[in-house]
Amino acid sequence: MAESTIVMSKQANKLDGSLRAKAFTFLAKLTENDETPGLHIEKVANCRDSRIRTGRVDQQYRAVLFKLTDGSRRTHYVLEGIYNHDEAYNVATRVELAINPLNGIPEIKRSEPPIPNPHVSSPTPPTIPVQESSPVITADRSEMLSLGLDANLVDTALSLTSEDAILDMAASLSGWQGAMLVDLASGMTPQQVRAELLGAEEQPETEQSPALNRQQAPAGDTVGMMSVLDESDAALLHSLRSPAAAMEFATIEGKDELRRVIEDGDFGAWRVFLHPTQRRFVNRRWNGSFRLSGGAGTGKTVVILHRAASLARDNPNARIIITTFTKNLANELSENLESLDPTLPRASALGEPGIYISGIDALASAVIRNAGPDAAEAARDVLGDPRTDLTGRTPTRLWQDILDQAQHEVPERLAHHRLLETEYEQIILPNLITTQEQYVRVRRPGRGFRLNRRDRDAIWTLVSTYRHDCRIGGTISFAEAAAIAGQCLTRHGGVADHVLVDEGQDLAPAHWRLIRSLVPEGPNDIFIAEDSHQRIYGHRLVLSRYGIMTRGRSRRLTLNYRTTAQILHWSTRVLEGGSYVDLDGADDDTLTEYRSARRGPEVSTHACATTTEEFDILAKTVGEWAKGEQPETTAILVRDRSQRDRVIDALHERGVQTRAFDHGPIPSGVPIVMTMHRAKGMEFSKIFLFGISSRSIPMGIKAYDFDEDEKKQALLRERSLLYVAASRARDELVVSWTDEPSPLLNASESSQTH
Repeated sequence: MAESTIVMSKQANKLDGSLRAKAFTFLAKLTENDETPGLHIEKVANCRDSRIRTGRVDQQYRAVLFKLTDGSRRTHYVLEGIYNHDEAYNVATRVELAINPLNGIPEIKRSEPPIPNPHVSSPTPPTIPVQESSPVITADRSEMLSLGLDANLVDTALSLTSEDAILDMAASLSGWQGAMLVDLASGMTPQQVRAELLGAEEQPETEQSPALNRQQAPAGDTVGMMSVLDESDAALLHSLRSPAAAMEFATIEGKDELRRVIEDGDFGAWRVFLHPTQRRFVNRRWNGSFRLSGGAGTGKTVVILHRAASLARDNPNARIIITTFTKNLANELSENLESLDPTLPRASALGEPGIYISGIDALASAVIRNAGPDAAEAARDVLGDPRTDLTGRTPTRLWQDILDQAQHEVPERLAHHRLLETEYEQIILPNLITTQEQYVRVRRPGRGFRLNRRDRDAIWTLVSTYRHDCRIGGTISFAEAAAIAGQCLTRHGGVADHVLVDEGQDLAPAHWRLIRSLVPEGPNDIFIAEDSHQRIYGHRLVLSRYGIMTRGRSRRLTLNYRTTAQILHWSTRVLEGGSYVDLDGADDDTLTEYRSARRGPEVSTHACATTTEEFDILAKTVGEWAKGEQPETTAILVRDRSQRDRVIDALHERGVQTRAFDHGPIPSGVPIVMTMHRAKGMEFSKIFLFGISSRSIPMGIKAYDFDEDEKKQALLRERSLLYVAASRARDELVVSWTDEPSPLLNASESSQTH
């Protein structure tokens, strides 16, 4: 029996639903024995590459493959694509698998422009008007050629005078060539592009040598171990394991992974095809904590999951914690990790070997449970009194109730529940303040308003009442639970070897104290993924105040893998006018650096005179979307749950079936409706943002009237919410409102109605 390994090309993975089951059956048999009768693995006459083969998928379709052997018993088949019978032979005569002699990246060459695969679904790019202006790419021609780009391609690219034309060209090319053009068009130099894609990056002294994946050649080794002039099967197999090759090729391990890759199709590409920059952060090891930032859709969560897998493979006994802001996001991380590799060791309880995934608040509760009686003393450190009743959670409106009870005893400028809540969570809890004397003396960095002695005395009186009421009611707040959990671990030691944090921008000070206490300081202790532009819950803070040092160990992802260039442009314009700060306290003004190689239709906006008109447009649009292959990959995003329920009822009246979504698996077969907050961390093929009027966003800003800086931060969170919602869309985005549009919509965009 001749067993085989499948190497999937990204192009071949974009099969439509009618072929996926047949493709899996064919490839599964091929992995077992390529001599199986019925597969009909055959050579092709008059072909450019002697390695080319075709195989029988069914009576109508044949697969085009390259057969590679390296002297071992196992054969590798690189799947180029699946076509109609005659078309498969036509393609097979014109393609070859080769190594680029200048950069060492494997590529599938064609003797003429590729024939569109009728079984690959892709949007038709819009016609781009010719613009009379200077070329977009200003790099030297010889330097572009040195990157391995084709001469005709370089000449064409240098003649293009619009970004849209560059993006159209990039979308028609293979992964690394298209990525290079997008990078060059964004203003990167050829040297920077080489470092980005080929790994020729100088590493700071604080980094350790990279830990190499078993399937991967060293980062930056584009020529190295074998000459690029050697195009033997062994040399090609080596090049297929390079980081840059991972953009277009992936070795599939076993039938289970093969099934997942084929069934997930393009939506599951994140698990299989990694950009070299992503892979670098997956496998690199540091002497301490590390922070990875990047805009929506740049692949931060992908890096988190792959990095956790890499750490677990390096040491199956390692205690690895992945945490994020909400339970829903944690559930999605767990599901995606299972999809990435179901064989990874999973910890059944906190502190055990394996990967443990939890939302940050559930993580705090687990720490407190594990602490047993010792939790009471930790509560004394945080609250001033020992507490054993630590399972109940305080109602969110207790601060307002206390203010209502105090009536005129509180100075008017302090009588704001948001002021009390934020002062408590940002200053009092992280500093373990338990007495009035401590509070009077404490520094308040990051707070935009000053408090004199009398103000602090008044606030402490309210804090004392708050803590008394919580003690009587047998509750603690989520922030208090995090602070107590952190203190439990400070007393008795950490429970992890590595902690990975997703959506770090939304965590509060008590959360960061907890994270710091989970793991001792040391190599690869904490890895943080964050984006200040997506801060929809948290406040600005600086990690170093909580013992997490990432200065000098931080990087940014700038290539958007999710959205089209049109959606990226529209969503980032929502953020214009805001001032953002990262977790190291530095200004984050990187919006112009983000880029996407994907093209699609322009964002469609609809200004409606009545709610009925807006519902009619929604029903027509979503009704058309629902006729597609996977209706559940489309979503309607709204401001709150009451609006969500109204939308579902209105669509039902108009004959369009949808479902509300809060948690659990996404229901199949129909479009879903959810709040913008709930959509955090998710992605959909098509999204309709409904009700984006001046009444719905921004909302709740008046609660921060007590301080101008707090008010600005609240407005930033509203901007970020709209940005998060818009950037969930991969291929198509529609936005609507009734009466006045939200002032957060760019004026020029909101006037482009249809």
